[in-house]
Parts: sequence; structure tokens; C-alpha cells
Amino acid sequence: MKIQDILKPELVFLDVNIASKKETLEKIAKISSSVIACDERNIFDALVERERLGTTGIGKGVAIPHARLTGLTSLFCAFMRVNSVNFESIDGKPVDLIFFLLVPEESGADHLKALARISKLLRNEEVCEALRKVKTSQEALALINEADKDE
Repeated sequence: MKIQDILKPELVFLDVNIASKKETLEKIAKISSSVIACDERNIFDALVERERLGTTGIGKGVAIPHARLTGLTSLFCAFMRVNSVNFESIDGKPVDLIFFLLVPEESGADHLKALARISKLLRNEEVCEALRKVKTSQEALALINEADKDE
């Protein structure tokens, strides 16, 4: 599975102004509910519940909020570049690059493969720096797709 299989061009958002982690999760829920057939509040609650288990702020300005949702039939992925926001990351630094992933409740290996793929991409500091500099959503998507090519 490649990121381009689950990340659609209309789900790449740049320069989103966010004030807090809670507002970030609310924005993710709003974006997601407009695309998938799930209630915005249910999405938000699932994301908050996942964050209670431990932060999805993985460090170096990156977060990968994710949750399982009852009734969802396929993986949903989106990307946001935001102003610097406190996400309670493991390194204590603010976050500006956010991939979010929603998966069906009964999702198994696909969920883990998608998280691993996104995590691998975002561990590449050159890719992250380039994502911080792109001017358009199309440039961001092209960069993600190029960096995510199979070896």
C-alpha cells in the first residue's frame, strides 16, 4: 500500500490556522465528516479517545492522529500543514505537519501498514522540510508521492 492509494488531492490542506490540539482534532473531524459518511462528533470523540492512550505527536513537528470508526468501510487519509501548535508531542515541540488516518473498526493489517508508511515518510527530515516549504497542495502531494515510492 502506498500513501497515494489513500491520500486524495482534495485532502491536502496547507497553511491551516489552528490554535490548539483540541481545535486540530475538531478540524480533522469536520474535514473527515464532509467526505465520509460518519458523524463529526463521533470522529472527534474517537480521535480524543485515541489521544488519551498517548499522544500521536511523534516529534520533530509531526503528528499522526488516527482512530478506528464503526461504520467506516475504507481507510481515510488527509494531510494538513498548520501553523505551529502545541500537540503534546513526545519531544515537547510544537507540530506543523499532520497526517490523519481514520480506519474501519475491524481494520487490521491495512491500518498498521498505512501508519507505518506515513511514519516512515515523516521520519525523513528532508521530506518534512520540503513539505514546510511547498506553495501548493499539488506540490505537497507530488512530493509525498515521490518520497513514498517503493524501493
